[in-house]
Amino acid sequence: MYVDASAQVAILKGETEREFFLDAIEQADQCITSPISVFEAAIALGTLTGSCVSALADALQFLERADVSIEPIDEEHLIDIAIARDTYGKGSSHPARLNLGDCISYAMAKRAGVPLLYKGNDFAHTDLG
Repeated sequence: MYVDASAQVAILKGETEREFFLDAIEQADQCITSPISVFEAAIALGTLTGSCVSALADALQFLERADVSIEPIDEEHLIDIAIARDTYGKGSSHPARLNLGDCISYAMAKRAGVPLLYKGNDFAHTDLG
């Protein structure tokens, strides 16, 4: 399962979806994320706490405890991200209108062949939704 930044933020902020997301992570055979998703979560959390560095430390600690591995982005992923952007990204005519972070999450999950754990409805308009 790919853990998108939106799910990370919901968990760390204690939002209503927190327990659902934690259960999904616990039930999954393998959980992954990307450095960009982690940083995107840290930016969102850092806006609330006043420190992106502190928020990043909290996110990394959570991911380690939850056994979510941070996978590198390689050249093949870059191609997949570009395809996701052309297909589902903002600026395309597709209703998903994924932003950069969303395109990365989509491409990483798609290449790994795993479901996508996310909050919101952007991904619902894709084949992974």
